[in-house]
Amino acid sequence: MAADWVQKLVKDGTISKDQFNEARDLSSRLGIKVEDALMKLGYVNPSDVGQAQAKQFGYDYVDLSSLQIAASVVQMVPESVARENIVLPVALDDAGVLTVAMHDPMKFEVLDKLRFIINREIKVVVAQKEEILQAVNRYYGQSETESVDSMIAEFTETAIDFTETEMAAAASVADDENAPIVKLVNLMITEAVNMRASDIHVEPFEEKLRIRYRIDGELLERDSPPRRLHSAVVSRIKIMANIDISEKRKPQDGRIKTRVGTRDFDLRVSMLPTGFGQAVVMRILDRDNIKVGIRNLGFSEVNYRTFQNIIRRPNGIFLVTGPTGSGKTTTLYSALGELNRPDRKIITAEDPVEYYLPGINQVEVKHSIGLNFSRIIRAMLRQAPNVILVGEIRDQETAEAAIQASLTGHLVFSTLHTNDAPSSITRLIDMGVAPFLVASSVMAVMAQRLVRVNCPKCVGPTKPDPRDLEYLEVSEEQIARAKWQKGKGCSHCQHTGYRGRKAVFELMTMNSNLRDMTFKQEPSQNLRRQAMMLGMKTLVQDALEKAVQGITTIPEVMNLHRGGH
Repeated sequence: MAADWVQKLVKDGTISKDQFNEARDLSSRLGIKVEDALMKLGYVNPSDVGQAQAKQFGYDYVDLSSLQIAASVVQMVPESVARENIVLPVALDDAGVLTVAMHDPMKFEVLDKLRFIINREIKVVVAQKEEILQAVNRYYGQSETESVDSMIAEFTETAIDFTETEMAAAASVADDENAPIVKLVNLMITEAVNMRASDIHVEPFEEKLRIRYRIDGELLERDSPPRRLHSAVVSRIKIMANIDISEKRKPQDGRIKTRVGTRDFDLRVSMLPTGFGQAVVMRILDRDNIKVGIRNLGFSEVNYRTFQNIIRRPNGIFLVTGPTGSGKTTTLYSALGELNRPDRKIITAEDPVEYYLPGINQVEVKHSIGLNFSRIIRAMLRQAPNVILVGEIRDQETAEAAIQASLTGHLVFSTLHTNDAPSSITRLIDMGVAPFLVASSVMAVMAQRLVRVNCPKCVGPTKPDPRDLEYLEVSEEQIARAKWQKGKGCSHCQHTGYRGRKAVFELMTMNSNLRDMTFKQEPSQNLRRQAMMLGMKTLVQDALEKAVQGITTIPEVMNLHRGGH
């Protein structure tokens, strides 16, 4: 049952009844609160939720990012209590009453615990959960950040050289969390997670060891440890990932399971031998990233309705295309989450399985024993599935197996690496698949990219360069209704002006004309022209519309036009 204040959002028109019902269904499916489901679907933002809660219960709402809290006040609540209960002391008045920020004022047991621990009267204010967590890291975690800097400074000042002996020592202290190298690697992972990084890059060069985090698709360089730490850092990462530390000449892969704060993370580790030693990339896999409602992916109204119709068809192939890191996995997992019901059997073939989904049978490709995509597809058909996900179509054998599965009454999702939607059709034919098979099995192709979105904390009006508008052929109608915006840069967004990313789409639905052109093997330019005549919006057009709405910026659209992201 949703809280009264959530239902009040319907009454005052913040959300519609249909949106409320959709969120309620998602909440029961994922086992989360209705308000959390509303935020996942993008119907409300955390600020709306916080203010509605505060109003309902008669509390004040505060924006923690604009407050400066005295260290003496912060120290009144132990760090372990603040982190465990997601609370933050905000102020102490002359009467000795402590103001504490909470995201859920109905947690009376937390209030009782705080009163008992600090033996004071407590006044409650409401704040966003994410802001409280960030503030806890900011106020309590400062010493942790300093320890990374001081540790690197200490390593820089000392003359210790990490040779083979030191590497062995790093291996022997695998369970000693206080060992300097262990602490350094752990803090590096924690810092990357707190900064919302998707990857951690550790790269050895002749005179330095470079550490970079990829945040919202852009690489950000951090303070570099001394070059001589390379062997010990790599050894520590290998131990965590169960990788052979004696092998240095071959590429290696592994996986790390770790916990940062209250959340569990998987890190996919890749080792690559370079001229100056092994380079490491750790892909941070956050399970929360794939729990995105289809509504919140970034679809326009037209594309949303089309997408919903496509994924509910009984058979056929639906292809999602784009470069690595363009959000294809998130889109497909969101579709599977929508279809994941007790009356449907879903099987996936992935290389590798990045996220484990409850209720879905996931099979990992293992080339070493001959378990490739096509072999898994043939085996999974004997399991009588309704929906099949093929991680990637890389060759003719996999493509033909997927097409045969779709022609025998299965709904098949898969990905391809092409630059746009029409190119996927010609790519399949170039692989050696018969044109009539492509024409009869593919029901739609969707290309996607990610564009950075404006930081909500520092966003403000802006005037784009008229030359860019002319180059992008922005119409007078779009200019008239445009809400051009750009982030100025603040601590919330690492002074970039952007925080987070949204997908832009190019959705091509097959019809009789396009099928006929596919059968005749017409070039992708002709397919593209025909699809646009039928109403397909290109990636750049979709991104431009988001810039017009103030979600992203014209420079991001220009970057996409030039082939970025």
